[in-house]
Amino acid sequence: ANGIAYVQAAIDTGQMVDEFAPRLSFFFNSHIDFLEEIAKFRAARRLWARIMRERFRAANPRSWMLRFHTQTAGCTLTAQQPRSNMVRVALQALSAALGGTQSLHTNSWDEALALPSEEAATLALRTQQIIAYESGIGDTVDPLGGSYYIEDLTSRLEAEAQDYLDRIGEMGGAVQAIEQGFIQQEIQDSAYRYQREIEDGDRVVVGVNKFSTAGEETPSGLLRVDPEVETHQCARLAAVRRDRDQGRVERCLADLRRAAAGTDNLMPFLLEAVKAYASLGEISDVLRETFGEYTAPQWV
Repeated sequence: ANGIAYVQAAIDTGQMVDEFAPRLSFFFNSHIDFLEEIAKFRAARRLWARIMRERFRAANPRSWMLRFHTQTAGCTLTAQQPRSNMVRVALQALSAALGGTQSLHTNSWDEALALPSEEAATLALRTQQIIAYESGIGDTVDPLGGSYYIEDLTSRLEAEAQDYLDRIGEMGGAVQAIEQGFIQQEIQDSAYRYQREIEDGDRVVVGVNKFSTAGEETPSGLLRVDPEVETHQCARLAAVRRDRDQGRVERCLADLRRAAAGTDNLMPFLLEAVKAYASLGEISDVLRETFGEYTAPQWV
C-alpha cells in the first residue's frame, strides 16, 4: 500500500511510470515461520507485478519486478540461551534467499544483549556466505516453486494481502490509513497477539517458555562501548564545525528552506548542504521548521 502511494504520487507530478518504477525497492523482515516467510516473499512479488501491470499500466518488465532487501527478525532474538539465535538467523536468512531477496542483512546472535561484537558480526556474515556459496539454493530461480504447500500458501497470503489493500483503498490509500491510525492499530494488535501467545505458551520460544535452563549466565565476549568514543566523536564534530565555511552552510540551509516551502525536488539542495558539511541535525531542523513534526495517534 505504501508502494502504491509512492507510485501514484510520482505519476501525479507528471512522471511516466516506466521511467522510475524499475528503480523502486522494498524492505522486508524475515520472521521465524520458515515456510510461511518463503510464501510471503513470493506472494509479495506476484502481487506487485500484478499491481504494476494492471493498475499502473507499466509496460517495462523491469517495472513489474519487486526488488527487495531483507533483514532477519530482531524481535525473535532472545536474551535467554542467546547462542540459539544463530540457528534462528540462519533459518530466516535461508527463507529470504528461497523467497527471492536481492540483498540481505543477518542479525548477530548477541543483539538481544548488546551491540554486535566483531566475532558475532563475522558469524552473521559467514551465515550469508555459506548460504550463497555452499548451499546451492542460488543455482536456480524460485527453487520451491511447484511445491503444493508453498504454492497454496503463497496464493492464500496473496489473497489476504489483497483484502488489506482493498480495505486501505476504501480509506483513500496508505496516507489516509495512517492518518486514521488503522495501520498502526493493526501492527499493535499483531504484536500484542504474538506476545500473548508466547506468555500463554501457545507459541513455543525455545529457551524462553520451553526448554529453559536454570541458572543461566550472561555469555562472555559481549561488546562494551568505551565511553571515550562519545568524547572523541564530539571533538570530531566540533572540529568540523570550526573548520567548515559557515557562510556556505547557512546559504545552503537557506536554499533548502526555500525549496522545502515550495515544490522543488529537495535532493539537490540536500546534497549541497551535505557537501558544505551541514550536520544531519541542522538539515533535519530546517525540514522540521518547514513541514512540522508528525505525531502518531495513540491507540490502546
